[in-house]
Parts: sequence; C-alpha cells; structure tokens
Amino acid sequence: MPDNLATPEALLPVPPPGEPATVPLPPTPSSRERYRGLIWLVAAAFFMQALDSTIVNTAVPAMAEALKVTPLGMRTALTSYVLTLAIFIPASPWLCDRFGTRRIFAAAIATFTVGSLLCGIAQSLPQLVAARVLQGLGGAALMPVGRYVLVRSIDKRDFVRAMSTVATVGLMGSVLGPMLGGALAQFTSWRLIFLINVPVGLAGLWMNRQSMPDYRLDKVHGFDFIGFLLFAAASAMLLTASEVASGGGGEWVRIAIYGVLAVVLGCVYVWHSRRTKHPVADLNLLRVRSVWVSLAGNLFTRLGVSGMFLLLVLFLQVGCGWSPLMAGLMMVPQALGSITAKWMINRLLNKYGYQRLLFTNTLVVAMMLASFALLGKGSPMWLIAVMVYIYGGFMGMQYTAMNTLIYNDLDVKYASQASSMASTAQYLSMSFGIALASLLMEALLQGHTAEDYIPAFRWTVLLLGVVTATASWVFSRLQSGKPGRGAADGATGSRTSM
Repeated sequence: MPDNLATPEALLPVPPPGEPATVPLPPTPSSRERYRGLIWLVAAAFFMQALDSTIVNTAVPAMAEALKVTPLGMRTALTSYVLTLAIFIPASPWLCDRFGTRRIFAAAIATFTVGSLLCGIAQSLPQLVAARVLQGLGGAALMPVGRYVLVRSIDKRDFVRAMSTVATVGLMGSVLGPMLGGALAQFTSWRLIFLINVPVGLAGLWMNRQSMPDYRLDKVHGFDFIGFLLFAAASAMLLTASEVASGGGGEWVRIAIYGVLAVVLGCVYVWHSRRTKHPVADLNLLRVRSVWVSLAGNLFTRLGVSGMFLLLVLFLQVGCGWSPLMAGLMMVPQALGSITAKWMINRLLNKYGYQRLLFTNTLVVAMMLASFALLGKGSPMWLIAVMVYIYGGFMGMQYTAMNTLIYNDLDVKYASQASSMASTAQYLSMSFGIALASLLMEALLQGHTAEDYIPAFRWTVLLLGVVTATASWVFSRLQSGKPGRGAADGATGSRTSM
C-alpha cells in the first residue's frame, strides 16, 4: 500500500510513548433505547386498560337492551370492574416480589384477555358482572407492575420521556374509547367492545415474553392475607348496601345489615393493621397531613364526579335520543381537555401551591358539574362539546394535583406503599361514585320514559356538584406553600420524612 494512503487505524490518535494504545468504545445506548420494547409493552397495557375503562359507557343503553335490564341497572357491570381493581391492586407488589414481574404481568394480561372474551359472550347481567370481575382481577396488576418495572429499568434521566410515551398512549385510549364504543354499538355489536381486547392481549403475551425483565426478591415478607380479606369484605359490603338501596323497595333492614357489616369489618381491619408488621395498607402514613388530605379529598371529589359521564351518556342517548356514536363523540372533548390541562398544571402548582390550587379548582369543578343541569333536549351540540371540554380541562388539573399530592411530604422509601394506597382509594371511590350517581338518578326518576331522564339528570348533577364542593373544605386543611421537589411531576421524592 502506498505510504500516502492512511488506513482507518492510522487516523486514530497516537498515545504518548510508554502508554498503552486505546480504542474508543462505541457510544452506549440509553436505557430508553435498550428497553424500547418494554416501554411499548407497558404503553399497550395502559392503552388497553384506558380503552376498556371508557369504551363501555357509550354502549350502556345497547347492552342494557340486549341483556333485558334498565340502563341504570347496568351500573353493577361498571362498579364491579372498578371495585375489583381497588381490592386487588394492594396485592400486586407482593406478588411481583414473590413470583417475578414477568410471570405476574403475563398472568395479568392473560386474565384480562380471558375476562374480555367472557364479557363478549355473556348472555345475562350476572354473567357479565362475573366476567368484569375477572377483567378487573387482571387489570389490577397491569398498571402497578408496569410502572414498577419502568422505575427499575429506566435511568432517571430517561424516565420522564419514557413515562411521557406511556402516558400519551394511555390518553389515546381515553380519547378513542367513547368514540369507538359508540361506533361499535351503533354499526356492529356491543360485544366487539370486549372482543377487540383478545388479539391485543395475545400480542401483549408475545411482547411480554420478548421484552419484560424478571425482577423479584430472594427474601419476601409474608402477605397480609387476613388484612386483605377484611379490606375486600368491607368494600364489598359497602357496595352491596348501595346496590340494594338503588334497587328500591324500601329494604332498609338489608341495607342496614350490609352497612353495619362494612363498618365493623373496616374497624377490625384498622385494629388488625396496627398489629401487623407488613399490612396491606400502612395506616401510619395517615399521620402525614398531605397523605390523609389527598386520600380524603380524592374520595369526596370522585364520589361527585365518577358517575358524571355515565349520566351524560344516558341523558344524551335515552333522554335526547342521540345515537351511540354521537354520544361517544361528545365524550372525546373531555379527554382532549384533560390533555390540554397537563401543559399548565406544573406551572400552576409551582405558582400557587397545592392548597390554593386544589381549593379553587375543586369549587370550579363543582360549579361546572352543576352547570350541566342547564342542558335540555334542544341544547346545541357545540355548546355541550365546549362544556365537556372545559370540564375535562379542570378535571385533568384536579386529577394530576390530587394524584401527586400524596407524595409531597413523604420520604421516598414510603412511595411504594403510598402509591398502592392512592390507587386503591382512587378506584374504590370511583366505584362508589358510579353507584352514588346511579342511586340518585334512580331515586329521582319518575318513570323510565325518555322525558323522565332529563329532569332526573338535572337534579342529579346538582346534588353531585354539592358533594364535589365538600372536597374543597378537605383541601383547605392543607398547609399553604409550594409543592415539594418533583411533586408536580408525580415524582416520589420530597422534602421531609415522616
């Protein structure tokens, strides 16, 4: 080779005499690139759960007609799913530590898929409720396990971008759900609402095998099985009491028995948790002001707002005679408003702090909820869309602020337990919120004609607005000040320990 032609090796820097030559290593891929398949797997799980949580609402009248029940009688199919999520979410961290994340995530996908299949072929309301419980059993592990694995796998510098991808895909499920549910119910069959999860679930099982890391602990503490049963039984008794009450007939003895059992079982759980080393929910965290305010504020807010979109769908479809597709399209602005609000929440929290923002925003949400009472059969479509969009924006800020508040004054070592408690309280209050909305509307209905649904809807949203407004008093108990480091972004680090 001629001397004037340099080889690639000759272009490398020459080390000083006496020092070994070094060859530069190729750049190390970021954790986001290395775990790209994992990120899309978790995003797909979030999408599937978000889709399933919203797609059912717009198909409720069609499902009720097929199963030969009243539209409000379908509330059990909605509350059973959410209640199952609330009950079984606390068990997911222990199951991961004991059996490994890959096996538990695969079991969650498989259970959710089988539950979806059974929902799609259900021939009666009890069969549908049983299948929804099975769906909830699988869904209870999807979000907690997915979030936990991402925390373990993704570096801190890449975590926000990874979670943004997951959250965006999940929000797309919320946007598409109502519209897709209405379209399927109107043009095909409501059964496809559940059956579309089957191919997605099969693809998820294959992705889980390829991309899911297997994290577990060598030494796992015992599971608080007694506490778990007490909590589950108390929740079930309370929801059963509301179901009996909504059925009418003045069965006050049964309602009282279920209510008293719920209170007794709840008190026994409190007594048990204080004597257990690793309880399902560590009630000692309630000594921190931001924790108990977050949980109590979540409860009263979601009691008021969780049933709103079921009521709105019934108002539009049954009361106003809208098609399922048009009613579903009216739910889309809510998700778009929520997405818009996420651009502002961090700035608002840093400027005003949790107390001022949540106190004011909760009152605005309550007034927006009550303002839907102004709607009637002749209300223009654009007006309803604007109201739903604005309501969704304020609700987006409310949810983000409430969900991050619980971490504001906690040391990071309590974040896992706090996250489990927050998720449980969120879904538990959602199930009771749907039940409360259905109970109020059932009580206010003078009959089951289309004209009866409009005044019942108006009075129900007014009462739910009052319930929501009570949460503002709860948030007023917060100490004034700005959020802790990272709180507005949902981080789990904070200023002080317990």
